[in-house]
Amino acid sequence: MGKRIFYFLLTNILVLLTISIIFSIFNVNYIKGDTIQLGSLLIFSAIIGFTGAFISLAISRWMAKRMMGVKVINPDGPMSSYERDVVEKVHRLSRAAGLTYMPEVGIYHSPEVNAFATGPSKKRSLVAVSSGLLEEMDDNAIEGVIAHEVAHVANGDMVTMTLLQGVVNTFVVFLARIAAFAVSRFAKEELAPLVHFIAIIVFQIAFSILGSLVVSAYSRYREFHADKGGADLAGKDKMRHALISLKDYTNRIRGGNEQTAISTLKINGKGKSMLFSSHPDLDERIRRLT
Repeated sequence: MGKRIFYFLLTNILVLLTISIIFSIFNVNYIKGDTIQLGSLLIFSAIIGFTGAFISLAISRWMAKRMMGVKVINPDGPMSSYERDVVEKVHRLSRAAGLTYMPEVGIYHSPEVNAFATGPSKKRSLVAVSSGLLEEMDDNAIEGVIAHEVAHVANGDMVTMTLLQGVVNTFVVFLARIAAFAVSRFAKEELAPLVHFIAIIVFQIAFSILGSLVVSAYSRYREFHADKGGADLAGKDKMRHALISLKDYTNRIRGGNEQTAISTLKINGKGKSMLFSSHPDLDERIRRLT
């Protein structure tokens, strides 16, 4: 389920970096003499920051399909029995959530137990589940997971996350350029422009990673709301059963193939890894639904 945030963050960093490099090449000026015009830099940073976030949002559904190999199911075309079952669940729960436009429904081939929802708006959303989820979980658990993802769409979480990402991006760009300017002051005059350009890229990547801590923390907060929304849509018993099933699956693969267990870090995390996790600890999520 953390893939929704993972790919959004990855896309955002790449888009933000690309836009910043383009602006740097065209030498957009916020430096006069030996001083930085902080007001101009802040406006410049906000333009880049929010542009990067909204471009990431706009292409989020397309990126998810391409990177995950999602097969979108045509609800009006021929379907297998399990495809029809997934579409029926998504549409039924979407109507219960008050959505007037049904999300696209997709399945992607992966042994991991996972699902995600993404898209630039409620009208253009995607709910996708892995083949591993359909194979490993029973019907009630699958419905609980899908209800959780539909709740993300109904709550408008991707748009909210984009606004937060835009603010974080603004500070990333702003602070990266101040730090790069300070570093370039220690370089020889003829090398200063090159040092400044390289330092911008390095600091922007570093600050973007730190900024992802803020986005991940907010994502964990929104997961509790999606759990509650999923419980309202599918029933508390099914939502709780889905989380317990995820926990059982996580414990099972951690006791087996550790490489396969890497995927569960997107669902559950403890200790230091929790800082970068987009999802809260499963035990806490289960406790809050009790």
